[in-house]
Amino acid sequence: MCPIHVEAQTKQACSLHLMGLSDDPGTAASPPRPFLSCTRCTSNTEAQNLTSISQFYLLGLSEEDPDLQPVLFELFLSMYLVTVLGNLLILLAVSSDSHLHTPMYFFLSILSFVDICFISTTAPKMIVDIQTQSGVISYVGCLTQMSLFAIFVCMDDMILTVMAYDRFVAICHPLHYQVIMNPRVCGFLTLVSFLLSLLDSQLHNLMILQITSFKDVEISSFFCDPSQLLNLSCSDTSSDNIVRYFLAAVYGLIPISGIIFSYYKIIASILRIPSTSGKYKAFSTCGSHLAVVCLFFGTASGVYLSSAVSHSARNGAVASVMYTVVTPMLNPFIYSLRNRDIKNALRRFHSRIF
Repeated sequence: MCPIHVEAQTKQACSLHLMGLSDDPGTAASPPRPFLSCTRCTSNTEAQNLTSISQFYLLGLSEEDPDLQPVLFELFLSMYLVTVLGNLLILLAVSSDSHLHTPMYFFLSILSFVDICFISTTAPKMIVDIQTQSGVISYVGCLTQMSLFAIFVCMDDMILTVMAYDRFVAICHPLHYQVIMNPRVCGFLTLVSFLLSLLDSQLHNLMILQITSFKDVEISSFFCDPSQLLNLSCSDTSSDNIVRYFLAAVYGLIPISGIIFSYYKIIASILRIPSTSGKYKAFSTCGSHLAVVCLFFGTASGVYLSSAVSHSARNGAVASVMYTVVTPMLNPFIYSLRNRDIKNALRRFHSRIF
């Protein structure tokens, strides 16, 4: 058969597939997915321009089992509302109670605000997609979601590291705590955390914008994960992988090393306290933070380990839910249940309102 005729048939089949039609009368038409072109990496044709991709399709969690959609809709909507309400209560408690106007609770309020933004980046879109049974997201919307996701996940990372440093200064250098952690230093640390997060987001954006053609328009997740988008690139991504590993080292290993070093010094100082009650009181001030650190870094590490071990899209999506939805939801409970100051502030706030 003539090669030109074969190419024409291929293009016609591709167009029919995108419209949800089939040239085989015995085959049922599949639901249409609104993409402009059928983009595939081919060796004998010129790579398509980036403008040919206008939308992506998020596979989500219930792609293979539609019967789970009503359950997942109610579950994630409840989790989202609980997360927003819980973190708002911490923000109100810290801002309304003068006893909590300290560096420790200042960073806690920043963490609560970041958690609200973090879950609002991914959860509302996922909830709407489950309800409407549509995972379509525009190219610009995908880049926007990816950028915000990178900013807030790095902010979580940075703020948790700063909070570990704050506890290190409070326990190991209590006499100089007010001087070292003055309001100017707290504001500077918060600003640096935001700028570093913004830098990480822009670097990921640059890597994605350099992609000129994609293997597919289906993303094996419920949000635009930067790693998923890079895996869809038709071109060689070895240089991008080097940048990804470098960013993982800077934003992963360095903060974790700082947290481990801080708690090594904290534990060493606590062990030198003679009384048991003094040891308990000193460690109780950082117990909630340590629990949140283990939850966040543990679930985030589990996502990357599971993606390296298992190639199942469902397993990767479920693992991503743990640190994008579950962790922000549990943070307010950890701090409110384990922290006496927060509980007292919430009681005082409740008594003033009612």
